[in-house]
Amino acid sequence: MHVYNSQEWFSIFRLHKADTLRKLFPLLVFLCVYTSFIAFAVLHWFQISEESYLSNIPLMHSLLGFAISILLVFRTNTAYDRWWEGRKLWGSLVNVSRNMAIKFNILLPAEDAQSREYFLTLIPKFAESMMYHLRSEAVKFSLDEKPHPEIPDFDTSRHVPIQVASAILKKANQMYVDKIISGEQLITINDDMTALMDICGACERIRNTPIPYSYISFIKKFISVYVITLPFGFVFSLGFLTVPIVAFVFYVLASMEIIAEEIEEPFGTDSNDLPMERLCITINKSVKEIFAIV
Repeated sequence: MHVYNSQEWFSIFRLHKADTLRKLFPLLVFLCVYTSFIAFAVLHWFQISEESYLSNIPLMHSLLGFAISILLVFRTNTAYDRWWEGRKLWGSLVNVSRNMAIKFNILLPAEDAQSREYFLTLIPKFAESMMYHLRSEAVKFSLDEKPHPEIPDFDTSRHVPIQVASAILKKANQMYVDKIISGEQLITINDDMTALMDICGACERIRNTPIPYSYISFIKKFISVYVITLPFGFVFSLGFLTVPIVAFVFYVLASMEIIAEEIEEPFGTDSNDLPMERLCITINKSVKEIFAIV
């Protein structure tokens, strides 16, 4: 995620990796050439006067401008809601991981080093495995060097967070069988495990349910038609000054769409996506600090 200081006004003029100007530059060049050609053709080749029907095109733009602004506002708000919901879910994951670590640290005997190392490893691994799972990459699940917990029949081709959560709950149930914890304590641990899987499922819902294609396609077509027809309306009153104005209008409209496209999938690796790596590091650090308290 791109980190910045919102109080620095002049920082907005710096180009960064996710800046829309970089992505739109080829289209802006093409649009400037296209607008220049239209302006030259209208004013010099065909010499169309201001009394022609083409001069009434700005009326269409004034009518459609409100509609396109409403669509883009709804588009960006919907995308940001997805991004913010993902951030809240990962914040909950940090809290649940800490709560679980606190419970196991208190319930486990200080001399049971093997069990403590088991949970010290697997609790942060749930967040790590969920990060790779949401990015739809081949899950690279590496356990620590010995002494380390063993997950029988571990399979990276299956749902890895489920396997990690099952291993944690299986170990907790064995603690109950061995009379290390009570039934009430096992229920509280089970509540934390349920919360982890609820968080994972909610993130999967965001990841696997994109905004409907017809809606996204319509906005792109709307912007394209709107911008392509702009030169015919502005050229009579602005002349060749139409070129930078049309390019700027396209930059604003297309940038809003690109920003929405980037933040609607918050679990990727773009500069404005969620900092899941740092959140995993935070969970790992917090769990280690908790288990260091004996």
